[in-house]
Amino acid sequence: MTDTVDLRYLDRLLERLQWIRDNQHTQISQAAEICADSIASDGLVFSFGTGHGSFAALEMFPRTGTIAGFRPIVELPIALMHHIFGDMGTHQYRFLHKQEGYGHAILRAHRLDPRDTMVLFSHSGMNAVILDIALECKERGMKVIGVSSLPHSKAVESRHSSGKRLFEVADVTIDTNVPLADASLEVDGLEAKLGPTSTPLAVAAAHAIVTRTAEILISRGYQPKVMISPNTADYETANANNDQVYEELWRRLSSR
Repeated sequence: MTDTVDLRYLDRLLERLQWIRDNQHTQISQAAEICADSIASDGLVFSFGTGHGSFAALEMFPRTGTIAGFRPIVELPIALMHHIFGDMGTHQYRFLHKQEGYGHAILRAHRLDPRDTMVLFSHSGMNAVILDIALECKERGMKVIGVSSLPHSKAVESRHSSGKRLFEVADVTIDTNVPLADASLEVDGLEAKLGPTSTPLAVAAAHAIVTRTAEILISRGYQPKVMISPNTADYETANANNDQVYEELWRRLSSR
């Protein structure tokens, strides 16, 4: 078979997934125990990321195979990477995600409780908004879980006045082990490298946390409400099930 860059990319992704499987199972289980504690105590597990990190946060709920109790926070001005120009474009993103204090403003829009958990996705773990949120959640008595690249984060300085990076604040950090520059595949004729893997690995970590959380809850005698696909089951039955999952989220939110 021809050794083309697409095959090398998939091989690299598989290698890094295997590394997470072999080296981060304990951290994933620790994170899931924390999430299970929040959900079982009628709390919420919030998830958040800026830029591409927001994709993994969004994957945690609501989609097929996820459970009630997870609650993504998606701040559109620092999540919509595809706009480039115009409203909520790249230039605004570059400015906003480094602005200290913005994270605190985001959290003011959400009623947090010490029972809650915050899962933060940041490849570098260095920027101000992520650190704002991590530090404030800790101050509120919440547990913080980080999904980050330690090879990258340990090689850079924080852009927050605390001087801290995400892995230095989080109660549990799941290391994606992605190299400093993320993209690492060389192609003849190009000086820059291709093939970032931080996003698919963060999404895999997100689903690993959710699935392990569900397993832990069941082992404790707690039956989580699960989203199912209306494209494989009876449409009306699936939607009725999923509406009950949404109602469970609303019950948790409306009690605050």
